[in-house]
Amino acid sequence: MDFFEVANTQRAMRRLHSDPIADEDLWTILDAATKAPNGGNRQPWNFVVIRDAASKTKIAAWYLEAWNKAYGGGIRDAMLADANMSKTWKSADYLANHMAEVPVLVLATIKKDMVAIGPTLGASIYPAVQNLMLAARAIGLGTALTTLHKMHEADVKQLLGIPDDVETMALIPVGRPKGQFGPVNRMPAEKVVYWDGWGQRRER
Repeated sequence: MDFFEVANTQRAMRRLHSDPIADEDLWTILDAATKAPNGGNRQPWNFVVIRDAASKTKIAAWYLEAWNKAYGGGIRDAMLADANMSKTWKSADYLANHMAEVPVLVLATIKKDMVAIGPTLGASIYPAVQNLMLAARAIGLGTALTTLHKMHEADVKQLLGIPDDVETMALIPVGRPKGQFGPVNRMPAEKVVYWDGWGQRRER
């Protein structure tokens, strides 16, 4: 696919079919992830591919608990009352309740001793995550960037045997989407881009 078509039609796909994903497709998107820019070319990442049903079931239960804690109650009611947010909430709620059915979960991790701990921790992993997600879109696979598993970081690490000096940074469900890709609904660049100083907009 043309890169700009990929970028302009990639959206969070949270409703995914449960049919298996071929190893060849997984290697394709994982190869793309490992080509991402990163600080000093240290390549501090690892990616844990999770297909085991028992592991997915446990992670899904932790994810659902975190989802209900973070987006239940009053937040749920407010989002459902907002026409712009209602669709997003329902989509995310579907994923939270069907995570175990997703054919593949990819856990993106970073080796903490290879990067500066602090506000820039994600600088050397999130470009790789985006590469993976763009590559998935290019071959027709749906993904979404999620982080709610972090509420059960210790549990997830113990389940998967992840060392103490490794931080999990994103949990990416991968599967064939039930819905349609893009175009995405975003504010135009003219609304968010300033030139040579804050607040200085320019028309095309």
